[in-house]
Amino acid sequence: MNNFKSVILITLVCLLATACASQITKDIEVTAKQRPGVDLGRYRTYAWLDTAQVVNDPLGQWEPPDFDSDAEVTRLVERELAKHGMTAVTDNPDMVVTFVAGIEMLSMELREDPKKGAETLQHIPKGALLVVLADAKTRVRLWVGVAAGDIGKQSDSTVVRQRLDYAVTEMFKKYPMK
Repeated sequence: MNNFKSVILITLVCLLATACASQITKDIEVTAKQRPGVDLGRYRTYAWLDTAQVVNDPLGQWEPPDFDSDAEVTRLVERELAKHGMTAVTDNPDMVVTFVAGIEMLSMELREDPKKGAETLQHIPKGALLVVLADAKTRVRLWVGVAAGDIGKQSDSTVVRQRLDYAVTEMFKKYPMK
């Protein structure tokens, strides 16, 4: 009986975690495109371009002060590339990887206001993350993943981490499997 209760408890915890995760990521839209005619299966190694970065946020409007978005995105992309059989190298990579994130803190959008029963213009900061994989020799783009969503001011670092994890994971679900 204890095993049965444990299974039920674990299942409930997983369901609650999934519900919370889907709630904090419901606004994130993810797309990815592969260059037509390219066999991504022949690319096995990668190196990072020095240009990979998240936009600077000196006022701390969207990135928590104790959180390094650059390091987190790098870690997540490396995790997903490893899942696809890719290996990081320092010399003679098959492909290069970079990313950039952009934030528009002054974005406005029409949203339903439940109190007024009508759409009103609201301040909704927007952000996007772009991950690019390119041929190391030609620098031709091979695959691009994009995630875009609302940006909450002063989000908790746990929430930012979960949202980035979701965005990168969903991007690479669209990467062709080997």
